[in-house]
Amino acid sequence: MWTLSGFADEIDPDLETQCRVLDQLGITFLELRSAWDTNVLDLADEQLAEVEEILAAHSIAVSSIGSPIGKINIEDDFDEHLVRFDRALQVATRLGAPYIRIFSFFLRTDQRPVDHRDEVIRRMTVMAERARPTGVVLLHENEKEIFGDIPERVLDIVESVNLPSLKLAWDAANYVQVGVRPFTQGYERLRPHTVYIQVKDALAANAEVVPAGEGDGEVRETIRALLADGYDGFFSMEPHLAAVNPLGGFSGTDEFVRATKAFTAILDSEGISYA
Repeated sequence: MWTLSGFADEIDPDLETQCRVLDQLGITFLELRSAWDTNVLDLADEQLAEVEEILAAHSIAVSSIGSPIGKINIEDDFDEHLVRFDRALQVATRLGAPYIRIFSFFLRTDQRPVDHRDEVIRRMTVMAERARPTGVVLLHENEKEIFGDIPERVLDIVESVNLPSLKLAWDAANYVQVGVRPFTQGYERLRPHTVYIQVKDALAANAEVVPAGEGDGEVRETIRALLADGYDGFFSMEPHLAAVNPLGGFSGTDEFVRATKAFTAILDSEGISYA
């Protein structure tokens, strides 16, 4: 049984509205990135209490904290960023989230990955070590314009850190947008470390984000392989069908529903059970 989740802030800024749509779709988890137009790490404790009340009323749990940790330039102040990271750990622990999504730091076009590799590994190791006592697992997401944007560097990160508190989230669309054929070029190497799937597809020709199965993200091939090797985890809807910005995206209710149904139609056609 595979489990659906989603970046519900792509539905609407209001958390209650997000939960109502998830209810209609039969989704009982969300990936908490923002509520009321406020990033999850900037929610006050009083707002987190309201989050808890709303989620409980809808019997919805948190699959992951969709944090922006690591979405700073590799030369930006890391000690200052660690304060924000500690807040992510606090929020995850409070809301019972098993995972926190993170990134491996932006690079400008004049910053060669090879020149900053050691600092990336150092920073990722510090965060993984910090997370380990909490039991929360960090999920590195492959994102364009960060160090870990292609399979080779993603693998370098997770193998070099080599801690159980750092695993991988798989984003097929992001791979397509950096010229990678996700399943063909990345799956075999990265699957041993991959514990979370973000559902997003894209066209190689123009990098446009599209519903799952309508792009070049090799979604169906990936799903078949995950089924064959016993994957048992979350699939988090992240449609990005209406707008995209450096910290996330937006779809609106209709497009979020359309994207979810496109993905579940693939699962149905493959005879895969999900909830």
